[in-house]
Amino acid sequence: MLSFTLGAMEHTPPDAHELTVGQVSARSGVAVSALHFYEKKGLIRSRRTTGNQRRYSRDVLRRVAFIRVSQRVGIPLSDIRDALARLPEERTPTPKDWALLSAAWRGELDARIRQLQRLRDDLTGCIGCGCLSLSHCRLSNPDDRLGAEGPGPRRLLADRPPAP
Repeated sequence: MLSFTLGAMEHTPPDAHELTVGQVSARSGVAVSALHFYEKKGLIRSRRTTGNQRRYSRDVLRRVAFIRVSQRVGIPLSDIRDALARLPEERTPTPKDWALLSAAWRGELDARIRQLQRLRDDLTGCIGCGCLSLSHCRLSNPDDRLGAEGPGPRRLLADRPPAP
């Protein structure tokens, strides 16, 4: 495959079927080390040349974009990996494929949004008055009464289902 370098950025001919790790990095804006990490975690795949260099199919760019956006909204890598495993390997995923994946997360994202709004509203009250009073703060937990409900920040986890 022919590629060329212009300045510090490696460019890809539009007819290239496979991309080097540098080309994927340049096109996706993701560091080479992150691409290696994604591959190690089973999120993306490459093949090795006879010289042991990685080559990626062009559809990996869409997968990397999906990973980045999913991470940005707080989806755990394990959930992203499970979703990507349901995509077809023999073809580039279609908009319908992506819509099915994102629809599965809608309820979780809605719950996370409600949780963040509640946190924002509670913190605004504390920060707004400036007192951060433990006797009046809605986030306080006098005498660790919430400890009986389980570990972690119980009020902040209220909308989240219990861990298995």
